[in-house]
Amino acid sequence: MLSRTADHLYWMSRYTERAENTARMLDVNYQTALLGQTEAAEERSWRGLLSISELLPAYTQRHKAVRAREVMDFMVKDESNPSSILSCLGAARENARAVRGTLTTEVWETQNQTWLEVKRLVSSDSFERDPSQFFEWVKFRSHLSRGVTVGTMLMDESLHFMRLGTFLERADNTARLVDVKFHGGATDFMDASTAKDQEGDFYHWSAVLRSVSAFEIYRKVYRDVIRPERVAELLILKADMPRSLHASLVEVLNNLERVTSDPESETLRRAGKLRAQLQYGRIDEILATGLHAFLTQFLDRVNDLGVHVSREFLVPVT
Repeated sequence: MLSRTADHLYWMSRYTERAENTARMLDVNYQTALLGQTEAAEERSWRGLLSISELLPAYTQRHKAVRAREVMDFMVKDESNPSSILSCLGAARENARAVRGTLTTEVWETQNQTWLEVKRLVSSDSFERDPSQFFEWVKFRSHLSRGVTVGTMLMDESLHFMRLGTFLERADNTARLVDVKFHGGATDFMDASTAKDQEGDFYHWSAVLRSVSAFEIYRKVYRDVIRPERVAELLILKADMPRSLHASLVEVLNNLERVTSDPESETLRRAGKLRAQLQYGRIDEILATGLHAFLTQFLDRVNDLGVHVSREFLVPVT
């Protein structure tokens, strides 16, 4: 496959996944804010969200204060922000258009219709009337895109590059979400001293789980009250949790193995090493050495893996 074609397919999927993950992070912050917070706590929450995506400097250049409405507008419909939902879906559509002949009609029409519809939604007052409904729509369109891709594309290199982009992006975003939500958790990480703290923690961690569609999964796996260390274990180490770091790296490695012809590929080696760390890791060891440090290192290694994917398979970054 031509590296330019692979590049467009890879980034089409990354941008679609990024739009979905941005919607998930915005939704969990929005839902948490509805529970009632002090002004300082609310500002910390939205500032943390900007930090997840490394957008705080860009935001502060345009806005004087960190407020919910301005942050949501910036991350949903500001076209000057390349990571906004509108910008990501536009970039996904442009990458799809560039390789229109490689895609099935269903995949192209799904990407194109998503772009046309999101432009209509942000130009109307639909988003302002009900942000949660808009975020659900973004997630649904991403699910639809993945389903149509898997259901209609030939299982060749084109599909594998698309899946590779999806799961590298998912690993990156899940790690960022876990880091910021645990770093600034509701109360003390391992304990809540009062009934009020316990109630607040329940809603905080429930919202985090719902942001990655894991609330029902948590109940099924642990059959117990929601505890932050188990939330961390589920989202980092559980290979059968679809949005966990472990599950994402399994998919990254599987798809890399299908597109490389070099068994000594450095990209493949790095992906395998990172997957092994998650496969044999234990949450008590991670917490003992520091969750923030672990996730920071993980993000660095995922970013490095993305650089190696680009060098080995895609259009070189100039």
